[in-house]
Amino acid sequence: MSTAYTATAAREGRWWAITVPGVDGVTQTRRLGDAADMARELVAVTLGVPLEDVVVEVTVTAVDDIDVAGDAARIRSDRQKAAALEVSAADGARSLARRLVDADVPLRDVGRILGVSHQRAHQLVHSGEGGSQYEIRRTDVRKAARRRSPAA
Repeated sequence: MSTAYTATAAREGRWWAITVPGVDGVTQTRRLGDAADMARELVAVTLGVPLEDVVVEVTVTAVDDIDVAGDAARIRSDRQKAAALEVSAADGARSLARRLVDADVPLRDVGRILGVSHQRAHQLVHSGEGGSQYEIRRTDVRKAARRRSPAA
């Protein structure tokens, strides 16, 4: 059974000093990407437990006067909000594209309205639609276009 630990990495000169609460000792590394492995080894050696039983999450404290943890948390929160907005915008674009096509607006014009290519407008209209009314409509449009085109 593995045990989880939280290590803290603090920048000291050109090195990261890594400590684990409840574990005596400090380890260090030049690259933050190696911090978790170094902390795992510190815990395993100090406590005498198998390395494979140690799970470590590394948090970075302040670097000089930069609030790394606080800024990183705000960035993660902003990214989550942006992802939610992206989903909402995509849903809105699909809905508007379908309603415009239902109102007989050409795909090129739908694309112009949405600020995307007519190909992307087509994708929006048909995304998640298996054999829908849009598929039937596209076939009808092709037949009508053939009827209107002059014979060669």
